[in-house]
Amino acid sequence: MNEDLAALHARIDRTNELLQRMLAEVAKTPSTHAIFVDAGYLYAAAGRLVAGTEDRRAFDLDAEGLIDALIDRARTVFADSRLLRVYWYDGARRRIHTAEQQTIAELPDVKVRLGNLNANNQQKGVDSLIRTDLESLARHRAISDAALLGGDEDLVSAVEAAQGYGARVHLWGIEAAEGRNQAEPLLWEVDSQRTLDLDFFKPYVSRRAAQTYEATTGRPTREDVRFVGAQIAAKWLVARGRDTLVELLPGHPYLPGSVDQDLLVEAEGLLQYSLRGQADLRRALRDGFWDHLQAQY
Repeated sequence: MNEDLAALHARIDRTNELLQRMLAEVAKTPSTHAIFVDAGYLYAAAGRLVAGTEDRRAFDLDAEGLIDALIDRARTVFADSRLLRVYWYDGARRRIHTAEQQTIAELPDVKVRLGNLNANNQQKGVDSLIRTDLESLARHRAISDAALLGGDEDLVSAVEAAQGYGARVHLWGIEAAEGRNQAEPLLWEVDSQRTLDLDFFKPYVSRRAAQTYEATTGRPTREDVRFVGAQIAAKWLVARGRDTLVELLPGHPYLPGSVDQDLLVEAEGLLQYSLRGQADLRRALRDGFWDHLQAQY
């Protein structure tokens, strides 16, 4: 009996020793955090707060400076933790990076994840990307804390999934001039909440010079618009260089979002007519652009 009791005590001692070793190793392992940015929410809320508009075309965002500021803020919040990376979620037509998104993707410690952008410039699939990443990182113990900059109620499932694996999710919001810009069910589910104010965003958001369009000569014909498209292509070949534009050819008949937007704005200035909501004229504009470009190669 005494021998059995001694053996039992020996097994308990060995178990306690193993547990102590495991706890010591855990104590040595630093906590890790990641920052998750819903760019659609960021542009809309920060644009409204600083520039007075949610229209991305009306203001410029210094994404690199802002990302650095978010990383610095996270360092103060998670003082004893290291950064895994910043995840930047945005929409793009056919999930092809715009020039701006490509620049952001090239930043250190930043991962750009793209959902689709529909005809109404609405993001599709971004929330599911956030959920997939949050859940996967929490399940593999890659992060202990997640700072989530967003406001959509659809993110509730992403929060719950990460919390189910033991990660803490901290919701960061953007100050709203009136009311709230984050869904209440999302606010209820997270582990903590913080609001970034006007002074935080002012250095990184600047409004572009206002540009107005007046239909002084009536609606242009498709041929008028097609000619303007070719005219702009010729101008860009000189200003931007042939190598820059030839890179667009494999994507025919589609233009990257940023290029398409530049084409639209310049055409409206030449025509003194708004092409917004004019699908047939927008197609004629692109046709004229491509016709001239392809004729040069």
